[in-house]
Amino acid sequence: MYAIVEIAGQQFKVEKKQEIFVHRLEEKEGSKVEFSEVLLIDNDGKINVGTPVIKGAVVSAKVLEHLKADKVLVFKKKRRKGYQKLNGHRQYLSRILIDSILEKAPKASPKAEKEEKKPPVVKTSTAKPKPKAAAKPKAKKEEVKKAAPKTKAVKKASPKPKAEKPAPKTASKKAAPAKEAKPKATPKAKKADEKKEDK
Repeated sequence: MYAIVEIAGQQFKVEKKQEIFVHRLEEKEGSKVEFSEVLLIDNDGKINVGTPVIKGAVVSAKVLEHLKADKVLVFKKKRRKGYQKLNGHRQYLSRILIDSILEKAPKASPKAEKEEKKPPVVKTSTAKPKPKAAAKPKAKKEEVKKAAPKTKAVKKASPKPKAEKPAPKTASKKAAPAKEAKPKATPKAKKADEKKEDK
């Protein structure tokens, strides 16, 4: 009897009491693991193919150890360019032992399911005071929002003094050309009068 199962993104053909190396699993050494993504099971010539997975089929295994694979050297080179690079890589692996292959895993009893559902009901009853505490921060946010328009109103009022400042500048500009025009006109008039007298 063998099965094709997907473990950590890879497909493996496994049999009972077989050791295989897979990508590093999160479970600790010595712990048991179950894989439910079984794609095919061959039971003494009777082949059961999943679409894509066989419902209820489980492959259970035990994690023996975590280790690193042999070093793989990655060498890159571009000829006549003076470029070459050497990298080493060791993949993290887990060695597991296949315990059993089950086509139909035993389901949990309905009583156990009801017991599992009861604790969440208790948790929700204890969680009722929490929404009241959550309502208080909402009131604070509303107060902050109310205070925000006041600051905006102050900002809108501030441009009025700025409008008054440009007015004196325009008056000084008008006055400046008039002053410049008078001194320029007087020397020319004097020179013109002097020339007339000389003639």
